[in-house]
Amino acid sequence: MSTTVTPTTPATLTSTYAIDPTHSRIGFVARHAMVTKVRGSFNEFEGSGYFDAENPANSHLRLTIQAASIDTRNADRDGHLKGNDFFDMEAYPEITFTSTTVEQVDAENYRVTGDLTIKGVTKPVTVDFEYSGTAVDPYNNQRIGFEGRTTVNRKDWGVSWNAALEAGGVLVSEKVTLEFEVSAIRTPDAS
Repeated sequence: MSTTVTPTTPATLTSTYAIDPTHSRIGFVARHAMVTKVRGSFNEFEGSGYFDAENPANSHLRLTIQAASIDTRNADRDGHLKGNDFFDMEAYPEITFTSTTVEQVDAENYRVTGDLTIKGVTKPVTVDFEYSGTAVDPYNNQRIGFEGRTTVNRKDWGVSWNAALEAGGVLVSEKVTLEFEVSAIRTPDAS
């Protein structure tokens, strides 16, 4: 399938959008055993927001992730992450992010600050996003794309389990990079 990339003036991008989970990725990267990186993602999430291209400060978004949808391509590791040592997903089934401010840094970059809630703990985080384009897909959906990332300390949210290594260091890094690859569709009721 091909998509047609259309030139769009900023005013035409202003609208309400819903994240398309089948064409988006919410992921993370953590260092393991001090020698390599382990990548994972969450396979179930939903989000929506309003993007004001002319005045980004009027923009806002919210994201809800089903914590149990964690996928690191290893069932044993995923099971450990779902348990009390890490996310305690039975007690805290959702991870949420709600923006508090959006600012435009330059023509293609935005800084989104908001409240990230993990395990019932809410802390502010800032995510730098790059606008990756707009397109009309074969089903006549107006799409907009953004890619972003930020690094957080998992201990700030009470995700603190670790194990010391014999040669020094720890099994899992405290710093985790969160990654967002988002394709959002203009909602039908948007004006």
